Amino acid sequence: MLPGIGPKSAQRLAFHLINLPQEQVEELAGAIVEAKKNVRYCKQCFTLTDSELCPICSNPKRNQKQIMVVENTRDLAAYEKTGKYEGVYHVLQGAISPMLGIGPGDIRLKELMTRLTGEVEEVIIATNSSLEGETTAMYISKLIKPTGIKVTRIASGVPVGGDLEYIDEVTLLRALEGRTEL
Repeated sequence: MLPGIGPKSAQRLAFHLINLPQEQVEELAGAIVEAKKNVRYCKQCFTLTDSELCPICSNPKRNQKQIMVVENTRDLAAYEKTGKYEGVYHVLQGAISPMLGIGPGDIRLKELMTRLTGEVEEVIIATNSSLEGETTAMYISKLIKPTGIKVTRIASGVPVGGDLEYIDEVTLLRALEGRTEL
């Protein structure tokens, strides 16, 4: 029933659980029940948290005037690992995908627009470089531009350690267009 766990992995986990001491199994089961009961969405940015506001939104040292828009909590976690971003986030919980029947009303765009009525100076769009991510980025940009708030898009291009001969044309073009002066 868990994503990414096929029959072989499920069997391996089942055998592992059966061989664990009873108290460890009960501890794991209790942790799962507690997580399901207590974890919810932050009322401001919509990442997962166990309190009303997540630690990022409630941190007075974070720059509340800069919002990075990401598709999901895993993307937020990836940026947090860098330790360099000092603003706050907005988690869309998806991306616009007409093929899958996901429209602008199915992701947290209305909530983003509500947040922009404050003292926001910049919105950084950090959606994926997929068709859905690009569609979502363009849609958000068109929504926000009339407000006068600065809208930026994360750069994309050649990954560190990547060989140019193996990189697709769209990525190479993005890298060329997003080049910076040395």
